[in-house]
Amino acid sequence: MKKLLCIVPLAILFCFTIACQDKAAMAELEKYRAQAKLEEQNKELARKLFDAIDRNDFAALKELCSSDITISAPELTEPLNFETLTQVIKAHYTAFPDWKHSIEDVVAEGNAVAIKLVQNGTHKAPYEGIPPTEAKVTEPGIYFVTVVDGKVKGVYLIEDTLGLYQALGMELKPKEVKK
Repeated sequence: MKKLLCIVPLAILFCFTIACQDKAAMAELEKYRAQAKLEEQNKELARKLFDAIDRNDFAALKELCSSDITISAPELTEPLNFETLTQVIKAHYTAFPDWKHSIEDVVAEGNAVAIKLVQNGTHKAPYEGIPPTEAKVTEPGIYFVTVVDGKVKGVYLIEDTLGLYQALGMELKPKEVKK
């Protein structure tokens, strides 16, 4: 009987310890699930962003983006806002009416989404002073999207712009040295 009196409190203590650990583990699991769900939503938002751009659906684009979105790239002297972005998209799709983004990979961590994609189109109208060439061009790119409160807040992009210009017939020449 004495052994039973010693074992019962130990068993209760053991069960209590297991139950507390289980609650902590469940809380951690729920936190992980919530983070994974948020990251999946952010990846889907990035996919919808490029789909709206390809469809030239500026109403959908406006719904997906924060009102104070900024778009940055190494070649830009200052970030673009939403209005400037729409002008750039319209001009680009005028020159390349069949332009499409083919997403190859999307990775999300927290509010950051990285997208690896390839863009393709046919040069049908003047583009940045280059007359139409009818050239079918490919331009790879990597985009880093920041999502805040379910909206695209910022985009940083790296594209092979030099490769695009070369595909359109431009040549890269060294600067002439002044004597």
